[in-house]
Amino acid sequence: MMLGVLASCSTYHGLFAARTATAAGGPAVATTSASSTATSDTLGQRFALFGFGEGDKTPPPAAGAPTQPPDIDCPGVEVRQGASTFQQSAADNGSAALSLRYQASFIRFARECAVRAGNVVMKVGVEGRVILGPAGTTGQLELPVRLAVVKEGLEPQTIWTKFYMVPVVMPPGQPNVVFTHVEEDMSFANPPGDDLDKYVVYVGFDPDSAAAEKKKPVKPAKPVPKKPKH
Repeated sequence: MMLGVLASCSTYHGLFAARTATAAGGPAVATTSASSTATSDTLGQRFALFGFGEGDKTPPPAAGAPTQPPDIDCPGVEVRQGASTFQQSAADNGSAALSLRYQASFIRFARECAVRAGNVVMKVGVEGRVILGPAGTTGQLELPVRLAVVKEGLEPQTIWTKFYMVPVVMPPGQPNVVFTHVEEDMSFANPPGDDLDKYVVYVGFDPDSAAAEKKKPVKPAKPVPKKPKH
């Protein structure tokens, strides 16, 4: 099943730290772990891992401009059920375990929010790990990752979604490496009332979308028009 149908998922893993509100004009920040509550290291240290922590560079509003809401409750990040790991295997050699090339999984996440011009703008960082299997080799590989914002409820609704092929390099002599990916501009309309409390950011591996991308026909390049001779 493609991760694009994230609206059907409402089973959570209880993985995430409490949301952090922000004063007007400033980003709300929080980090989460895919295995336990985030450790007590500083927010600056955590966000440095994902390229966060630079603060909101939005200039102050002009005099008389509409003010932003006093605070914003940043949506939490959760792993989509059934999409927490991704495996690739070599040709079947009679043993599924021995033919495993690598396995990828998520470790933790970070998020940062602000309200700008009536839109919620989020930065979402994803950290994971790739472990080589018995049939694994060094070099570059790509991981199919999807992020989606879903409004949960009786009829869940996908608000925003994007698919990525995240590059990872496996250097010689390292059986496992950490990978990171940051979405800088996850933007959607700020919902009315307390509807933002129903929003969840889902992350997961999406091999179906990767397969669909490979099947897309390659468009021929447009010929370059020749310059007329004078």
